[in-house]
This record gives sequence, structure tokens and C-alpha cells, in this order.
Amino acid sequence: MTDQAEPAQGPGALGPGPDGAGFTYRGAEQELIVVARPEARLRARADGVRSASGADVTSLTMFLSDEQLTLEPLFGSEDRLAQAPAPAPDAPDLALFYRVRGGESRARELRARIAALPGIDTAYVKPGAVPASLGQGERQEEKAPLTPDFSGRQGYLHPAPEGVGALWAWQRHGGAGQDVTVIVVEGAWQLGHEDLAAKLAGVVVGTPLDDLAWRNHGTSVLGVVAGDRGELGVTGIAPDAVTAAASVRGIGSAAAIHAAAERLGPGDIVLVELHRPGPRFEYAERDDQRGCLPLEWWPDDFAAVRYATAKGVLVVAAAGNGAESLDDALYERRPDDFPGWWRNPFNPSNASSGAVLVGAGAPPPGTHGRDHGPDRSRLAFSNHGARVDAQGWGHEVTTTGGFWDRPGDLQGGPEEITWYTDAFSGTSAAAPVVAGALAGLQGVLRAAGRPVMSPEDARRVLRATGSPQQDAPGRPASQRIGNRPDIRAAVTHLLPQAVDSGRAERYWDELLPYPPELPPRLRLFVAGAWRTLDHPSPEVRQAVHTAFAGGRPDVRVWFADEEIVGLVVVG
Repeated sequence: MTDQAEPAQGPGALGPGPDGAGFTYRGAEQELIVVARPEARLRARADGVRSASGADVTSLTMFLSDEQLTLEPLFGSEDRLAQAPAPAPDAPDLALFYRVRGGESRARELRARIAALPGIDTAYVKPGAVPASLGQGERQEEKAPLTPDFSGRQGYLHPAPEGVGALWAWQRHGGAGQDVTVIVVEGAWQLGHEDLAAKLAGVVVGTPLDDLAWRNHGTSVLGVVAGDRGELGVTGIAPDAVTAAASVRGIGSAAAIHAAAERLGPGDIVLVELHRPGPRFEYAERDDQRGCLPLEWWPDDFAAVRYATAKGVLVVAAAGNGAESLDDALYERRPDDFPGWWRNPFNPSNASSGAVLVGAGAPPPGTHGRDHGPDRSRLAFSNHGARVDAQGWGHEVTTTGGFWDRPGDLQGGPEEITWYTDAFSGTSAAAPVVAGALAGLQGVLRAAGRPVMSPEDARRVLRATGSPQQDAPGRPASQRIGNRPDIRAAVTHLLPQAVDSGRAERYWDELLPYPPELPPRLRLFVAGAWRTLDHPSPEVRQAVHTAFAGGRPDVRVWFADEEIVGLVVVG
């Protein structure tokens, strides 16, 4: 967590005083509760923590020792609970609950750190219990309005080509990013945000910067990837993915990337949200960010990314806002202070870091009433070149957090935990769009019992599928930022056996579907079952009507489960 003063959280933090003004109940004790993973079978003793199953809990033991903490079974010793009658099948296992003793003043910071350790499922802080009385004659404070649902403004969730097809992915097993972890590498985050709590594991390495601009940036990134499901605020592209954070403060970017990768397994994702001034302007910092490059230009960052991708961890990185062609001959010259083995990482002929580099593309014109050029065209600030793999929205990204160093422009107020913005932008906005899409894809593959994508697979799929880049005046598609991901097309590409085909025997056109919240649908009976095409175009509708009206219809349909993914009217 950051060093900022935290707002009072949860019931009981403040109580009414005699005149209606708030005061803190003294002596109310908050608790840090830890829930262990069943397979770890922890045994907490005075001399440390052991695992009855033989799982490696060294890091947990060292963490507790270093921080002078004790892990205490919440409901009595594990041995005593093991002798108790078996609980009901749907009852929680009491032996998994522990309380942390010590460090009470740092409970929220410790929660984030301990939740990310091996053997731990989650951790949470309980506010101190206080009397449930309002007193006599107190003035009731007017409650702040509830945050509305902003998801209708998240066009990047929509079907291709406007978005990446997250709405479709959520209807597939695993498509919301289940069993995938994404660690974001940058500087700071508002980890207490109301829309980031469900799957957020906290900071796994480094110390967040105490800076509002950094905090807003990191908070916005997390919201794009994995904002919580529900009717409040936004929903991330992969809302069921577990997210965590790695700060560069004090350890540097290469060490942060390496440490993040150490905590992940094949198929998980490291998202790098940073760039640096490059040689175009002699590495000088500029307010306009011209000349900034992706981190892999530097040898130690390249080595760290390569370590991650060799482990099978996907690394998604911002291509940078330097308005540079990464194909420029300038980048073939080895800087004098780089090691002799260094080769230009932007040249596809040289060894690749394996990272997915992401450029910034324009959203559809009219998004939020603004026009940044043709949809999916390169935005002027975005770096480009053969090395760039894919693009995401680079403007108008609706997400959690504020606008740079100010409260949220969509919803502000006195509490950072309720800020939202419509104006997240840059390759830092584009990269989490791509990372979220990849998390959804990995979730689908895992749910289908298939191997997850390797880093090489991910880059290949992003280049082979998706909505193509378009020209803009002065910014032709030859200035490559790649395709916008299309999860649905990528699933079809990766799991062709999941798509079947057949000839339609009859059809049903639901112009007014029931219940009315369903979209307009065209239904065709194929291979013994009804298959559905949502939002059919007028042209498709007319072609199917005409084919069946002619008495000898030849309508070929490709489908996955009950959903039509392709349709051709022959003749």
C-alpha cells in the first residue's frame, strides 16, 4: 500500500459523538485474517510454520520471521480441529483460518504482501468491532451516492472490430481469465479502490511511490485488466484473473520484471507499463515524451524479459509514446556503454525478448463524443515498426482511477477509492487492453484442458487474427502497430476442433426476442440442434429469408456449441 492516509473503511471505524460529530472508538482492534490453501495443510507452531503435506513454505516462514509476526490458528489448533466431527460438505474448513499477531498498525500493507505468498489463498483486514448504537438525537450524515455502472462506456469490451470481444469471452468457460495471474510492473496503485478488491493480491515486490500521478496510472491499468464484475463502476476485460503489482521503486525495472516472473508459472502474464528516453535526443527527458522507447532496448531489461518468457510467462509491454519508428537505422548502432553481445532488439532478424509489444490505436470515431482518426489507425504519439505485435485503444479508455495527477474526470470526489476516468490514454492504456485479451484466451485454453499459449504462440496468434490496422492521413498502416485483438477469432484459430459445421434445415428469425433483454437473434436448426446468431446484419437476415423462401435452401453454418461463428448462403 501507499503511505497516504487511508480513509476509514467499513462499518465501525467512526461513531457518532454526543453532538453528532464523529469520533473514533478507542480500543477497537482490527484483525488481519489469513486463509490457507487446503493443499498446503499448514501447521503453525511457536517455532514457525510447517506443512504437513510437505509443501515448501520457506518463504512464508521467512516473511513472518523478518516482520516479527506470528501466525495463530483462528479456531484452535489444527490437530484439535482434525479430531472434530466432519463439517457439512458446503461448510468452510475451519483449519484453514489464521490470524496474524503483530504489525497491527501495518495490517493493510501486510495483507497485500502475505496474500501473494505460497501456501496462502487470501487475506483480509477486519475493522474493529464497535457498539451498534447510534446514540440519542444524533444527526445522520447524508450518504454519498453509489457509484453507477460505467461499463456501457467501455467500448473496448465490445465485439470486434470495435473492441476485443470480452463480452463474448465471458460466456465461454474460462474466458473471464480464470486461473490466470497478471502482475503489473510500474510504480504505484490505489489498492483499496472499490472496484479492484475481488481478485487483487497486492504488491509482491518493491515499495510503491507515494505520488498521486503514479497511483492514478497504476489504478487505471488494473481496472482495464481486471476491474471487478458487478453493477458498480467498470468491469475488466478479464475480471476473474488474479492481479498483483510489482513496484520498481528501490530495485529498478529489470529486477522488478525478474521478481514478478519468479512468482508466476507458464501462461501467466507480466504487464510492463513503462518506457524511457532513448538515443534520439541523447536520452534526455522531454515533456512531450518524444524519443521514448520500450524497456527492452536496455540490456538488463531485455535479459529480465527473456528470463520471463523462457519460463513460459507472457510479457506484455508498452511500445512507448515516443512517436518513433523502431525500424529506424538509429537503433542498429550499439551504444558505447552497452555490452558487446548486445544487438538491436527491435530488428526481427536478431534474438527477440519474446515480449508482446503494444502500440496505441485510435478508438472508433465518436467514442465519448470525440474523434481521434480512423478506427485502429496509429495514434501520432505511438511508436511503430515491425517489432510491434498488436494494438489496443490509446484514447478514451474508461477505467478506475483519476486523470494523471487529478481526481477522476468521470467520477471524482474526496476519496481516491471511488475515482473513475474516461480519459486513460497512451501505450500504457493500450497494453492492458491486450494483456486482458490474452488473459481471457489463456483462461479458455485452461478450461478446455489445452496447453496454454507460450510467449511465441501469443505473438503469432495476435498477428494472425484480430481486426486489422487502418490508414490515417500521414499515418499509413505500413507504420505498423498491428491488429486489435479479437478473442473470438483467436479462440477459433487456437481451438479449431471446437468449431463444427452443417447445413441448416430450418430457421427462426427473432425480431422481437423474449425475454426482451436478449439481443435480436437469428436461429438456425443445424446438426440436430438450434444454433444462434446474435445481432445478425440486415444483409445476412435477407439472404437467409430468400434462401428458405426459394424452397431449396443451402445455408452452410459453422458453430461452436450453440453459437453460430460463420454462415454462408450458397447460390
